[in-house]
Amino acid sequence: MNVNVAIIGGSFAGLSAAMQLVRAQRSVVVIDANTPRNRFAGTSHGIFCLDGKKPSEIRATALSQLHSYPTFKLVEDSAIDVSPTQDAFTVVTEKSDQFIARKVILATGITDKLPDIPGLKEHWGKSVVHCPYCHGYELKDRALGVLATSELSFHQAALVPDWGVTTLFTQGRFKPDREVLQHLQSRGVTIEDTAVIRVFGDGVNLEYVELADKRRLAIEGLYIGPEVISTAPFISKLNLETLETPIGKIAKVDEFKESSLKGVFVAGDLSNPMQSGTFAIASGTMAGIAAHRSLVFSE
Repeated sequence: MNVNVAIIGGSFAGLSAAMQLVRAQRSVVVIDANTPRNRFAGTSHGIFCLDGKKPSEIRATALSQLHSYPTFKLVEDSAIDVSPTQDAFTVVTEKSDQFIARKVILATGITDKLPDIPGLKEHWGKSVVHCPYCHGYELKDRALGVLATSELSFHQAALVPDWGVTTLFTQGRFKPDREVLQHLQSRGVTIEDTAVIRVFGDGVNLEYVELADKRRLAIEGLYIGPEVISTAPFISKLNLETLETPIGKIAKVDEFKESSLKGVFVAGDLSNPMQSGTFAIASGTMAGIAAHRSLVFSE
């Protein structure tokens, strides 16, 4: 099947990109296995006019609107290969569908690699979270912690006291310098160097953390900055340039979300150094518009 644009990934970024293209009357296929990064969160917050909506509900609404455009197609599958040809790209799915696309938008998102601490995974997206702007209000006025995973955690710890009394767990590995320490202390942050080895709760609400010296501290919300990894092979497959960030590697793109390979655009968390639902939507919008402009000026 020939299409103008193949979009790999159908969450906030991919569907936002698709909306711009179908409204320009371009043929679009979105290939998506529906395993978005935000599936662990019950609700999305901080997104204009969508505050408190379930991520699945937002996706369903977007798809219902996209399906009203005749040039839109959704394929519920996983893309396993993207190969450039002379003037297009061949996209192959796990079920052996094949699409020839003039442009490609990668919006596969990323996967969060959590520290190997018992209890974190069970509470992820509920009371163990990464973004105070996305989840802070729902955890406000509780005993809060920041589990250091890099020096970026110092910045995170400086923000979190606006939502509750905060302890920074350095894990004995990440030591703030004098100036940073003074700022954290001025914000009322308690510094704890003994490592957290386990977190306890009911699977939704945290109750306390256990430290390596067997102490237990009441913590009802825990912030972490997990390492992010791309589980899709296309960054390396297409030999795209990447950027190292404090949270992991992302695709290098220009201001129009085009990658180092002409005709391949990258939207959402896979190319955003700052990540949220709002940023994903904006990134997808830019990628969709840029892909359309690229089609126009290459014709």
